[in-house]
Amino acid sequence: MFPIQSAVSYRYPPFVVWGLIAVNALVFLFQIALPPPLLESLVYHWALVPARYFHPEWAIRNGLDPNDYLPFLTNMFMHGGWFHILANMWTLWIFGPAVEDRLGKVQFLLFYLASGLGASVAHAWINADSTVPALGASGAIAGVIGAYMRLFPFARVIVLVPVLFLPFFFEMPAAFFALLWFVLQVMQGIGALLGPAGAGGVAWWAHIGGFVVGWAIVRLIQRGDRRHRPYFADEGRLGFTPDGRWSKRP
Repeated sequence: MFPIQSAVSYRYPPFVVWGLIAVNALVFLFQIALPPPLLESLVYHWALVPARYFHPEWAIRNGLDPNDYLPFLTNMFMHGGWFHILANMWTLWIFGPAVEDRLGKVQFLLFYLASGLGASVAHAWINADSTVPALGASGAIAGVIGAYMRLFPFARVIVLVPVLFLPFFFEMPAAFFALLWFVLQVMQGIGALLGPAGAGGVAWWAHIGGFVVGWAIVRLIQRGDRRHRPYFADEGRLGFTPDGRWSKRP
C-alpha cells in the first residue's frame, strides 16, 4: 500500500519539507560515495546501535562511546539504499506539506525531530541487545503520518496497491489509511519480536514509536490561525475542500 496523492491543500511553500528532503539526499549521496570500510565506520558511529547504550562494555570494546546520544538524532538522516530513501522521501513529500502548513515551519521542524527521537527511543528500548545499526527517516515520517491522521481524518488519500504485479489505485479516508498502516506495523513488530534475536531488517518499533509520538503531540504544538489568512472556498484540490474532504460545491 503506497500513498500516491493527498487531497489536503496548503497555503505556504513547504520549505522545511523541501529542506529535510535535501539534507537526507545530500547525506545519502555522501554515504554512497564512501569506500566500504569508511561507510561501515560511519554507520556504526552515527546510526543507532541499541547495544551501544544497554551494553557499554560491548560499545567500548568496539570503539563506540556509550555516552554519546547524538545517534538518536543523526540516524534519522541516514539511509541504507536507494529504495529506502526514495520511499521515505516520497512519503514525506505526500504528507509533510499539509502538516507543515498547519503547524508552522519552526513547529513542524521541532515536531519532526521529536517524532524521530521518539522512534529512536522506542527502537532502542525494544531491541536493547541488538548490535545492528538502525537508520532512516521512517520513524520521523511515521510521526508525520500520525499527525496527518489526527489533523485530517476525513481527508482522501490515493494509494497504490500492487496485486500480482498489476497496479490498483484506491481512494480512502486518511484515518483508515493511517490506522491500517499502523496495525500492519504493530503486527510486523510483534512478528519481529518472535523472530531470531539480533536479526536485522525493518525497524518496525521505530515506526510505531514515531507514529504514537506524532499523533500525541501534534495538537499540543498546532499554531493558531490568527496571524495567517484563512482558506478560501475555492482552494481545495482534486474537487475536495482545503482539508481534503469531499467538496460540497456544485
